[in-house]
Amino acid sequence: MPERFEFMGSGGDALAARIDQPAGESRAFALFAHCFTCGKDLGAANAITRALNGAGLTVLRFDFTGLGSSEGEFANTNFSSNVADLVEAADNLRERFEAPRLLIGHSLGGAAALAAAGEIGELKSVATIAAPFDPGHVEHLMEGSVAEIEREGQADVSLAGRRFRVRRSFLEDIRSQELLPRIARLGRALLVLHGPHDELVPIENARRIFDAAKHPKSFVSLDDADHLLTSRPDATYAGRVLGAWAARYVGG
Repeated sequence: MPERFEFMGSGGDALAARIDQPAGESRAFALFAHCFTCGKDLGAANAITRALNGAGLTVLRFDFTGLGSSEGEFANTNFSSNVADLVEAADNLRERFEAPRLLIGHSLGGAAALAAAGEIGELKSVATIAAPFDPGHVEHLMEGSVAEIEREGQADVSLAGRRFRVRRSFLEDIRSQELLPRIARLGRALLVLHGPHDELVPIENARRIFDAAKHPKSFVSLDDADHLLTSRPDATYAGRVLGAWAARYVGG
């Protein structure tokens, strides 16, 4: 059974988290960042976690501020606050158990993982799944509301079938990010997983991330997988590849 608990996020809100452990001895801890406006209990996150547990990894997942079971208002968050929440999650792991040696991020969570990696000293490896090379990429998801956000300072936007309040500060934050230099300075093993038919984040993003990184780096195609890895076999495959790849770097 997973261990569920809360920790304080970067903005002072209680963030809902869970730790899933392998059946046998744990060889290392992994930290997982979910996709934009998703949550820690997304089907793909569940399948990937089970596969990582099967590889002997303990996995911490949590809901970013204002999402899922976490406290706070989504309208008060941005990409930078997500990065800070990831660092807080790693700090909590370090205090409670041990620091993560693998950091995984899905979609915008992958971009956040790349941005946060330099602030988690114990990390040995980073993996992205369907991640954009530029956080500003998510602006196209709200293109029908951008003018209203800029004019009024905020607007209610439909994202993944739900309504979220997005403020001008969110747009300003994602537009200000320079992720490629951080990737070049990553200093950890990198695995890029991406589907060539990704309908939301084209595979060109994977090439930009891969080209910016220094070795050791690897790329694995997710073939027919969609952006959210809604097919369980696709998510399980991604998790098994992750577990096998990480074994070379995390020790244990």
